[in-house]
Amino acid sequence: MIYTAIVFLPLLGALIAGLFGPWIGARASEIITTGVLLICAALSWVVFSDVGFSHHTAKVTVLRWISSGELDVAWALRIDTLTAVMLVVVTTVSSLVHLYSIGYMHEDDGRPRFFAYLSLFTFAMLMLVTADNLLQMLFGWEGVGLASYLLIGFWYKKPSANAAAIKAFVVNRVGDFGFALGIFGLFAALGSIGLDKIFADAPTLIGHKISIFGVNADMLTVLCLLLFMGAMGKSAQLGLHTWLPDAMEGPTPVSALIHAATMVTAGVFMVARLSPLFELSPDASRVVMYVGTATAFFAATVGLVQNDIKRVIAYSTCSQLGYMFAALGAGAYGAGIFHLFTHAFFKALLFLGAGSVIHAMHHEQDMRNMGGLAKKIPITFAMMTIGTLALTGLGIPHYFGFAGFHSKDAIIEAAFAAHTPYNIVFWTLVFAAFMTSFYSWRLVFMTFFQAPRWGEGHGHDHGHDGAAAHANDHAHGHGDHHHEPHESPQVMLIPLYVLALGSVAAGFVFAPYFIGHDYKEFWGKSLFEGEHNHVMHAMHELPEWVGFAPFVAMLAGLALAYLFYIKAPGLPAATARAFRPLYLFLLNKWYFDELYDAVFVKPAMWIGRALWKGGDGAIIDGTIDGTGATVLAGSNQAMKLQTGFVYHYAFAMLIGVAAILSYMIVQAGGFK
Repeated sequence: MIYTAIVFLPLLGALIAGLFGPWIGARASEIITTGVLLICAALSWVVFSDVGFSHHTAKVTVLRWISSGELDVAWALRIDTLTAVMLVVVTTVSSLVHLYSIGYMHEDDGRPRFFAYLSLFTFAMLMLVTADNLLQMLFGWEGVGLASYLLIGFWYKKPSANAAAIKAFVVNRVGDFGFALGIFGLFAALGSIGLDKIFADAPTLIGHKISIFGVNADMLTVLCLLLFMGAMGKSAQLGLHTWLPDAMEGPTPVSALIHAATMVTAGVFMVARLSPLFELSPDASRVVMYVGTATAFFAATVGLVQNDIKRVIAYSTCSQLGYMFAALGAGAYGAGIFHLFTHAFFKALLFLGAGSVIHAMHHEQDMRNMGGLAKKIPITFAMMTIGTLALTGLGIPHYFGFAGFHSKDAIIEAAFAAHTPYNIVFWTLVFAAFMTSFYSWRLVFMTFFQAPRWGEGHGHDHGHDGAAAHANDHAHGHGDHHHEPHESPQVMLIPLYVLALGSVAAGFVFAPYFIGHDYKEFWGKSLFEGEHNHVMHAMHELPEWVGFAPFVAMLAGLALAYLFYIKAPGLPAATARAFRPLYLFLLNKWYFDELYDAVFVKPAMWIGRALWKGGDGAIIDGTIDGTGATVLAGSNQAMKLQTGFVYHYAFAMLIGVAAILSYMIVQAGGFK
């Protein structure tokens, strides 16, 4: 009963707010949906304790869903340690986002709709993480895609929000196509999409080949890569990442919910859930590791030069997801999920903290128009600082550390233990940690320190080349910000306090269970580790300097950011001028959007116009529609005979009778 309550209560809240919101009002919609999520969060922590520490796993069948031939699918909830961890993450962050939104969205007229969307998204995510078969997982997978489209485009009168919502939906469809093909392939190969059946029979596929365009490839590798393609879309990995920064067009609470702990971690969860498959395909696992590493590096480089406070955090999310996939690909599944767990706290804290800054600045998001806010909004400043310390991984090896210190450093150690050529994954992740520290502290220094710039309006060049102006995609039209920045109300600050506690304590409290020597007992059978996979064990037997490498990288990034933005604030502009081509390359996000526009969007538009003007206009309108037009013209002329006058009809009948008689006389030879 407790499991079904956790999953379906958010759906009930969504239905109440969505269907009856106009009648019960915005306040009632807020209270009902938020109250329901707080109950779910409390129940999820109970389940986490019961399953994770008492090992009381369960499988709850809700109903029989589909029965067609060999396909027999029940709607069932799979409750194990991995599920329990995800339940805690999803419901905790979602409940806090609901509570925060009461204050953040208090002036919006569409609050019932907004809270209905939030709860619907939460329900879909819960369906995904509790799935006992791949079809049910696909249901939740597409559900979060739909809900994210609705949330990103919530301000539907704003063209940029509509474009961002469509972009997120379309890019995710590319990944989802691969995910669906992977599910179809598994059903064709094993005759089932139930997880237990797949895991039991997957070893029989070892060595089997599949022909793709005339090339024989390893079947398990192909299937795993197709499944990973879906994860790349949902989790914004390099190549299918372009939707994530644009999704910042949605309200800030949406950014915290979607991009901190839920939708973007769906791909990480899926790969971890299917670890028995990926363990049987070392080639696919290597692809996962290298794609994750490349994503961590790419997103960190772009985050260095962003000026929109939300976009900096968005690229940070993209980079941290790369860390998680690098861990999964290396076989350190516990470390990857541990980082997912801790990341939920400090990234939600940073997003909601950014929302508090935006609220204080009357909807300003460009950091170049901020500065000096530490004294104006001290609570928000403290919370953002804690989130930054957790993200950058401040801590002393073997002693205390913030949340990210324990989980991110574990991933870097796993990368070293994986023994990649020249330790390229290890060194790349260390360098990414350095860049993460730099752009994170850059955000803090530009926003809360330096001289106040909130009376200067848009377009100022504060330490950056003027070409960076296009990076600010949020033209709010407020003009000069002469309003005094102010602290957020308590309803927005309480979620920050809770998330700050998690950002401080989640690492050292849960590290012994997630990645410690007893991690196998904690995870049980929810994560699979092959007999040749010793990465989790090897992580604890590394040279001493390996554990200090990310710590040194963090300090170096902090020192460089302090030099650039506190001690010598003229350095950023000088550096941008000295390395202008590189600066523009990073500012334009490696030109991925421009490349996709040239390769995919413009050809598709050209084909569409050709079919419209050539196919529809010339062929259909000119021939098929032309024939129809001729018939229509003839019928219009015939209609003119219907005058409504009796003497016209009598005259026509007389002519007809005369014509018939004439014809008969001619046929009878009467005029010979």
